Amino acid sequence: MATAPLVRAPAARATAAAPLRLTSWRRPALRALSIGLFLLAWHVATLWGLDLYVRFQNIPSPGEVLAEAIELFSNRSFYVHIVASLERIWLGFAIATVLGVGLGLAIGWFAVAEDTLFPPIELFRPIPAVAWVPISIMLWPTERSSIVFITTLGAFFPIVLNTIHGVEGIDRQLVRAATSLGARRAAIFREVVLPGALPSIVTGLSVGMGVSWICLISAEMISGQFGVGYFTWVAYGIVKYPQIVVGMLTIGVLGMLSSLAVRLIGARFMPWLPRREKDGA
Repeated sequence: MATAPLVRAPAARATAAAPLRLTSWRRPALRALSIGLFLLAWHVATLWGLDLYVRFQNIPSPGEVLAEAIELFSNRSFYVHIVASLERIWLGFAIATVLGVGLGLAIGWFAVAEDTLFPPIELFRPIPAVAWVPISIMLWPTERSSIVFITTLGAFFPIVLNTIHGVEGIDRQLVRAATSLGARRAAIFREVVLPGALPSIVTGLSVGMGVSWICLISAEMISGQFGVGYFTWVAYGIVKYPQIVVGMLTIGVLGMLSSLAVRLIGARFMPWLPRREKDGA
């Protein structure tokens, strides 16, 4: 009787592994199907000119958008807008990362920093980044620097808040255990605080990247002369509806790839975390 589980264990493992082999293609297929259904609904809505609660008469069809995208991506001038947006987003995000992580670690770990630095952050945090556009134009001498400033603001607040919460959420018993083993404050900060807060920091970076794209496009529409946001707004002004959708989809793809890059880089710095599994994966 005692040997039965030992004999049946390999079969159980094989059974458990079988769904992984059988369903390894399901998630990519379902995601591709969801995109296909979205495109089909979009095509039907524009083909029939549905006018229920949303008007689709002037919305270009997927075929028109695809034709416009092929024409735009074969023209070097469109890449100028993409490069301008990418330069601004990554420069602003890099500045926000340095400031947000640095201040978040200090505020979360030192009471003096929390009392002196956190109140101004909380005061300015509810102000939308778009409201900073007039001030940024007055503060900075060039269009590029003013838009980078807006982008930095958009990413800064999610990063600093998540970093603070990550530091404050560290189990204090780990700190006391490191202290009892003779670790100094610098070693505790490096070996306990920073690794413990890293998951929250990466979450803040991912959220900050998404917010920074929103702020970037808004700033480019208001005060830019280059960039995907500027291109999309100009297309609306000259009634080029397919170009509007191409600009929107370009923003979505660039934002998705940027957030994916942040998550992948963050995962490389946290090899100790188990890979998240979902039902049916």
